[in-house]
Amino acid sequence: MTSPALLQGQVAVGDQLPELAYPVTATTIVLGALAARDWRPMHHDKDFAVNRNGTRDIFINTPNLASWFERYITDWTGPFGRLRKVTFRMLGSIFPGDTMVFRGTVTDTGVDDTGVGWVALDIAVSVDGDPKTTCTATVALPVDADDNPWSRSGDRWQP
Repeated sequence: MTSPALLQGQVAVGDQLPELAYPVTATTIVLGALAARDWRPMHHDKDFAVNRNGTRDIFINTPNLASWFERYITDWTGPFGRLRKVTFRMLGSIFPGDTMVFRGTVTDTGVDDTGVGWVALDIAVSVDGDPKTTCTATVALPVDADDNPWSRSGDRWQP
């Protein structure tokens, strides 16, 4: 087995995840909506979004934003990080021309009775310092170089 990029014991409460800044384009929004099969026009039709919904432009849909959280977390954990739970609350919309900035903090760590190493995270997405979405997540990390949360099942995996 290849040594994982991040082990549970290397993480401590208060650790900051690396910031991810991503400039949003109309293509980012439309492709995310298409991937989710979300045909609602506010995610691809500017005229509809502006004139019918009263927003300034098309905006990121919920599944697209969820995938960005998953990317942010797994970019940090490496390939052996296994998501347990991701919960988020959207506070505002993200539009073309915005730059999404993801920041995260480790809020808890531990190993459960089955030997799974868990890390809890608080994550926020902001645009120009304005919070757009808050998120909490729990992810399993290997406890040592021979562990792989993805190979766990049955009694060895109790999410």
